[in-house]
Amino acid sequence: MKVLLSSLMILIAAFGCQSNETSTQNEETPVKMEESTASKPLLRHVVLFSFKDESSPEDIKKVEDAFVALQGKIPQIRDFEWGVNNSPEGLNKGLTHCFFVTFESEEDRDMYLPHPDHQAFVEVLGPHLKDVTVVDYWTK
Repeated sequence: MKVLLSSLMILIAAFGCQSNETSTQNEETPVKMEESTASKPLLRHVVLFSFKDESSPEDIKKVEDAFVALQGKIPQIRDFEWGVNNSPEGLNKGLTHCFFVTFESEEDRDMYLPHPDHQAFVEVLGPHLKDVTVVDYWTK
């Protein structure tokens, strides 16, 4: 028992005498990571659609393709993603498609909205659109 207690005391003393370099590095690491991953807020433009009952799957595909094509036509779009609702909650109020457009500034978004390619997309969308909801927000 004395040998076990002595060994334990030696281990505790050995760990207590170690350099603080390791603990300092561990304390600094989150700060360094935080600084390196910190980024400028982005403006998200969230667009939710529902389509008319008479719109065919082919019509809806044309709308999807036209919206997706905007990212290659409008340089102010920083990022783009989209998808079709699959939530089991049933709270989508008939909205089926979500498009997520990212801008670096309100000026970029304000150039996007009247852009001729965006307006051409709106023409493709118009005959098939049943409802739309748009929310813009700055990331935090």
